[in-house]
Amino acid sequence: MLPLDDRTAERLDPGMAGRPTLIRGDSQLFFPGMGRLSENSVVSIKNRSFSITAELDVPEDGGQGVIIAQGGRFGGWSLYLLDGAARFVYNTLGIRRFTIAADRAVTPGTHQVRAEFAYDGGGLAKGGDVTLYYDGTPVGTGRVDVTQPMVFSADETTDIGYESGTPVSDDYTPQTSRFRGRINWVQIDLGGDDHDHLIDPDERVRIAMARQ
Repeated sequence: MLPLDDRTAERLDPGMAGRPTLIRGDSQLFFPGMGRLSENSVVSIKNRSFSITAELDVPEDGGQGVIIAQGGRFGGWSLYLLDGAARFVYNTLGIRRFTIAADRAVTPGTHQVRAEFAYDGGGLAKGGDVTLYYDGTPVGTGRVDVTQPMVFSADETTDIGYESGTPVSDDYTPQTSRFRGRINWVQIDLGGDDHDHLIDPDERVRIAMARQ
């Protein structure tokens, strides 16, 4: 007897379908130059809380461009600097874009820029609250009313320091998306926040060396 699975949308999500995944664990570390990463090779932020932390070297004339972006014009999210200030955009199916902006620019030097998304829970595709931080200090808050529950795109990817496909946000184009400054690393963490908004070097090494 063949096992039959009459589920529909659930089969798009490996966790719901019970399939093995390429990436295991609740954290993933990225470095500049990584790009064109398929959706299945990146930890899934869907239907849960998550945070994105990046260590940046901001030049004297200010930072600009994409830190990390996943998806594209018809669904995805992006963390970037615009005129030196951090922005997080969540694009739901290309129909609604939710933009959370920091209230000031990042000063020149080495800093951690972080976006935290606190999922509402209670089912799939719910919304959540977003808080932006510079070095552990909150600099902006906002709301994402609705999210995508299963996939962002079949062909758009995840890029570090630029966006190679169609842009998640209208604030930049693929040609203008390249980050001005230096990205030392970017880390995605899933689940509840421990309220420690800085990532120390030992923790970064632990994530980099962990089996995924």
